Amino acid sequence: MTDLNSDIFKTIDSERSGTTSEEVVSQLREMIHRGELRPGDRLPPERDLARMIGVSRPTLRAGIRSLAAVGVLQSRQGAGTFIVKSDGPPSLDSSPLRLMASLHGFTSAEMFEARRSLEMSVAGLAAERATHDQMATMAEEITGMFASLDHPEQFLVHDMHFHQTVAAASGNRILTSLMNMVSTILFDVRSKTVKRARDLKESAEMHRHIYRAIRERNPEEARKAMREHLMLAQKAQEQEADNTARSNGADVPMQ
Repeated sequence: MTDLNSDIFKTIDSERSGTTSEEVVSQLREMIHRGELRPGDRLPPERDLARMIGVSRPTLRAGIRSLAAVGVLQSRQGAGTFIVKSDGPPSLDSSPLRLMASLHGFTSAEMFEARRSLEMSVAGLAAERATHDQMATMAEEITGMFASLDHPEQFLVHDMHFHQTVAAASGNRILTSLMNMVSTILFDVRSKTVKRARDLKESAEMHRHIYRAIRERNPEEARKAMREHLMLAQKAQEQEADNTARSNGADVPMQ
């Protein structure tokens, strides 16, 4: 962890175009590009940093929130705000995608289609690149799925962890981040309906097929197994949603 010299921060000209919170984002990003801010660096305290760059504290907070949302900054309670230091994929906030989904009426079918496109590619890469440790983690999550067939919520957690591990095994942090963003939204939706799941054993078996293809270093089979699994998952989620709506006495919407 490195504390920074206050001289590297420049006062923002409030007369420049764009909002000052956007200028906060721009200045910090440029400092990262120039190497003046590095992973693990701690930003000065909020009061001091706001004074250094000539903005109000609410404006500074808005800029920091924007950078935290895309995985550039991380705020730690009682410790401060840091430039993210991680060898793993950046964590993208799914909130903007959620908002777009609400505004434009993205359907479940569209979300699953996007997920299939991403995860089939990820599975193929994982078959080529997965480490022994990553494959061991996949196996542990599958064991957890079979052990929680009677506990849908816990099953769903193992399911999500399995997919995250496959994504990490792809070695492509961009694909992994995009996949996790889309999957998080679908996970949140299914967590509300999974209690009515009827296909958990079949789902666990399909995860095992994906794992075996990855373990055998067979990219084509891994992509095929992932596609088949996600097609089943889409049907299962739609059926669970229908059953939930019927039990609540609501009209079932068209998919």
